[in-house]
Amino acid sequence: MSTSRLEQARRLLAIAQTGLAYGKDKFDIQRFEEVAAIAQAQMAELIGNTKAEDVARIFMPEAGYANPKLDVRAAVFRDNRIMLVREMSDGLWTLPGGWADIGLSPAQCAEREVLEEAGYVVRITRLLKLIDMNLHPHPVMPFHIWKLVFEGEITGQTAPDGIETDGVDFFAADALPPLSEGRILPAQIARLFALRQSGQTEFD
Repeated sequence: MSTSRLEQARRLLAIAQTGLAYGKDKFDIQRFEEVAAIAQAQMAELIGNTKAEDVARIFMPEAGYANPKLDVRAAVFRDNRIMLVREMSDGLWTLPGGWADIGLSPAQCAEREVLEEAGYVVRITRLLKLIDMNLHPHPVMPFHIWKLVFEGEITGQTAPDGIETDGVDFFAADALPPLSEGRILPAQIARLFALRQSGQTEFD
């Protein structure tokens, strides 16, 4: 799969989405709709096993200026080990987290994700890392995603909701389980350990 071609298709779709939001001339609207259809067909071809109408259902309900999607994660440490949860969708491990929710701050999103997925009550203390997934060797994604990783401090424990994850544990930096690399990479986990020690925040 060509990452650059997929990125071009994503960019075309973003231009079309923004044009449809702000365009006034009916002929311009028609052109932006055509650009969107072309971009959707390209993305479906590049992703594979996907129809253009499925791409349209994913992307075009969004209106207004096209922006990167925001993924919020929490890095929670205990005894120099990091909390990971096991995703039901692929059976692999990742930091607790997910898409940012309307009405909550990024820190509140991270706290809620830890509670729901891991069953721990945490207090977010600082931002560790901001990741532009386009700049890291993640599997190719249909979206342009920015990932915020916050450090959290455990203040309590309850039962996880068990909807998206079916396991939680703490792992040393040199003993990580198989990771869900569409969500987090081993090198990024290593950087989180280092940033925790240095007190710094890192961003792309």
